[in-house]
Amino acid sequence: MWKYLPAVLLIFGSGLWVFGIQSGLWRYVGLHDLGRILWASLAGSVLFYAVTHLLLGNTAYPRSVIILTGLLSGLYLAGIRLAVRWFREWLHIIGPTARRVLIVGAGNAGELLVRDMLSDPEYNSRPVAFVDDDPVKQKMKIHGIPVLGTTADIQAVADRVRAHEIIVAIPSASTHLKQKILAGSEGTTAPIKILPSVKRLLGDPVSLQQVRPMSLEDLLQREPIQTDRQELHPLIEGKTVLVTGAGGSIGSELCRQIAQYKPESLVLFEQYENSLHALLLELRAAYPHVGVLPVVGDVTMPDRVAEVFRQTNPDLVFHAAAHKHVPLMELNPKEAVRNNILGTRVVAEAALRAGVDRFVLISTDKAVNPSSVMGATKRIAEHVVQGFSRKGMTKFTVVRFGNVLGSNGSVVPLFAEQIRKGGPVTVTDPEIKRFFMTIPEAVQLVLQASVMGQGGEVFVLDMGEQIKVADLARDMIVLSGLVPGKDIEIVFTGLRPGEKLYEELFEAIEQVEPTAHPKIHRAVGSLLPLGELDQWLDELQAKLPASEEEDLLQDLKRLVQSFHHVLSQRVS
Repeated sequence: MWKYLPAVLLIFGSGLWVFGIQSGLWRYVGLHDLGRILWASLAGSVLFYAVTHLLLGNTAYPRSVIILTGLLSGLYLAGIRLAVRWFREWLHIIGPTARRVLIVGAGNAGELLVRDMLSDPEYNSRPVAFVDDDPVKQKMKIHGIPVLGTTADIQAVADRVRAHEIIVAIPSASTHLKQKILAGSEGTTAPIKILPSVKRLLGDPVSLQQVRPMSLEDLLQREPIQTDRQELHPLIEGKTVLVTGAGGSIGSELCRQIAQYKPESLVLFEQYENSLHALLLELRAAYPHVGVLPVVGDVTMPDRVAEVFRQTNPDLVFHAAAHKHVPLMELNPKEAVRNNILGTRVVAEAALRAGVDRFVLISTDKAVNPSSVMGATKRIAEHVVQGFSRKGMTKFTVVRFGNVLGSNGSVVPLFAEQIRKGGPVTVTDPEIKRFFMTIPEAVQLVLQASVMGQGGEVFVLDMGEQIKVADLARDMIVLSGLVPGKDIEIVFTGLRPGEKLYEELFEAIEQVEPTAHPKIHRAVGSLLPLGELDQWLDELQAKLPASEEEDLLQDLKRLVQSFHHVLSQRVS
């Protein structure tokens, strides 16, 4: 042993140096480092055997000792490093302040996430359990972390392991699976977080830095929309686009997406200067190559609208300016008529005179069989736009869709504020249902529909299935890490004036036709006689200031036969 010890040290030490064992950080030791140690030990054993037995001819040196030298040196080198890494992780992570994390999904993303937690003590997170629907993984362990159940057992497992938070580590999870996970989490107070989609993970490794709170968008999102960018670019690129109501939820998102297609000029027409100023700063910072022109104006003022059209000479107009809050318009029907009907007429007339190529009206599902003043005025606005499609070369188009998540005044911000204040969350009726779509998704389809329009069409976006508002409220409470009925009460207040239990996208007399895009349909119905419509609008505009509200409702009924407003519901 003493005779050959220098040779052992030289040969095995050189092998370790050649394989770069000295350059690995012990705190991050992994399979790659263990593999290098194994190959270095194997190479050292082979070389030492060649020196002693073949070169020096010393067959008395036991081959078993040569093998054991390589094997034991590799095990000791690997064991020491693993022990140091384990001790560092235990020292930093196993502490009173470490957050106990339950991970949903024991796949590749879950494994990488656990590895990231264990290797970086700055996260101060300790994975304590997995849940996964794969029966093969039940009662197995990954990096020492057990799989204790399925997604249906999330609440029980979270209580059992005293989880401080739940992380969904399934980047490819479908909307149905996310809803199932949320249902399984109801009753636990641990907040739910989620990894981003596979598309966002492609360029970056899975890490805790990418984890974000689960949101309603995760639960309601549908398959990605296939937008034909080749069609949208020639429609918008190098053109002047005018958006009315640019400061609103839909209008502002329209401006953001339009700016991506490099218009020569983007005209922001908005009545409220605060929202206009905020959008202007955002667009100029994000799209410095686009000429953005802010215009303060009211769509009901013909002189101002005509002036703007003369100065800007737009090629496309998206008319998103409207009064949309149902209860407020029940109390202010004249303003609903003035803005939604007469304002649409003013902008459409200006577009026709200016020779605009395309005009797109943003409409709503509340225009179908309306039960509210707002819905009736938007239905008449659709008639107005369809009427103008028969007056000139401008292609007038209507795009109709339902509620969008997070829009100004929608239930989602209201519920969020109520939850923040400790409740209760107010829902009008246990059975009330609504269509929901994310704002970017809706605007993508609006732009796609604008390409299809040849004049007079009503395009209707595929909104998916209607969702109970009460279920939406429960989901938001659970996502906040609270328990419905225990931490936050849900109170039913009764339907408001003009409110329906459920919404519709098509009237009974309308035929539904497919289009080239699977998520866009065409509603085909009978058009109002042009002369009758113009006469009705002229009479309405003349008598609006002095008309009584009941007479005004009857006037709306004359043009919208499906308007089933109940006068006794109105709040005086």
